[in-house]
Amino acid sequence: MAGSRLVLEGRISIISFISGLGVIIIPLLVKFGSHIDWIFDYLTDVNGKIAIAAYITVINGFLLIIYKGPLYKVAVRACFLGFAFGCGLILSFADTTWTYFGWYMCSLSFFHYSEYLVTAMINPRSLSLDSFLLNHSVEYVVAAISSWIEFTVEQLLIPEMKQVNWLCLVGLVMVLCGESLRKAAMLTAGSNFNHIVQNEKAQTHVLVTTGVYALFRHPSYVGWFYWSIGTQLMLCNPICILGYTFASWRFFRERIEEEEIFLIHFFGEDYVEYKKKVFTGLPFISGIRVNS
Repeated sequence: MAGSRLVLEGRISIISFISGLGVIIIPLLVKFGSHIDWIFDYLTDVNGKIAIAAYITVINGFLLIIYKGPLYKVAVRACFLGFAFGCGLILSFADTTWTYFGWYMCSLSFFHYSEYLVTAMINPRSLSLDSFLLNHSVEYVVAAISSWIEFTVEQLLIPEMKQVNWLCLVGLVMVLCGESLRKAAMLTAGSNFNHIVQNEKAQTHVLVTTGVYALFRHPSYVGWFYWSIGTQLMLCNPICILGYTFASWRFFRERIEEEEIFLIHFFGEDYVEYKKKVFTGLPFISGIRVNS
C-alpha cells in the first residue's frame, strides 16, 4: 500500500509539473501566430502580470480541491517548478537581454523537479518532499539568491557584460552534461541511491561499480559540481563563478570523505580496491585516506 502511494506521488508530480508549465499558453493565446518579439513585451505589461497571477491562482485552487494533505504539498511544489520552467522557456525565446536568465530558470527548475521524479522511479521508499532538494540547506538558498542579485545588478549597470555568448554556451553545455551525468548515476545506482548519506547498510545495499561508476566513484557529485558552476557561467556571474566553484568543491570534499567512511565500513576490502582503481571525478579530491 505504501509503495503504491509513493508511485502515485510520482504521477501527481508529473501532472502538476505539466499544469505549471502551461503558463506558456498565456502569451500564445494573446497573439497566436505573431512574431516572437511580442512575448517578453507582453509579460512585462500589466495585463500579462494579471494573466499570470490569475493562472497561478486557478491552478493552485484546482490542486487544492483535488489533492489533500501530503499529496497537495507534492503537487504545489511540482506545479511551481513547472511554472518556473515555463517562464524560463518564454524568456529563452524572447527578444530580450534576459534570455540567458531564461536558460538558467529552465536548468534550475528542471534539476529540482527531476531529482524528485527520478527518486520516485528508482527508490520510492526514500521519497519525500525533501527529494525536491528545495530545502537542501541555508547555504544553498543563500547561494541561489546571491546569483540572482549579482545577475540583476550587473544586468542593470553593465548589460553588455551579460552578453558574452560563447561563455553562456559553455555554461549551457556544462549544465546539460552535469545534469545528464547526475541522473545517469541515480538511475545506475537504482535503490542504492539516497540523497542522505547512509550510516547503516540496508540488506539490499550493494556496491555499484558499473556504468558511470566505472568512470567516477562519485558520478552524481561530479555532475552536480559541474552543473552548479555551469549555471553561473551561463549567467556570466564572475563573483558567483568563483564562489560556487570554491563552495561546491569544499562541500563535496567533506561529503565524499564522510560517505567513504561508511562505504568502507559496509563493503570493506571491495570498496578499498574499487577506490584504488577509480578516481572520484572531482579535481584535487581523493576521498578518505586508507592506511596500507
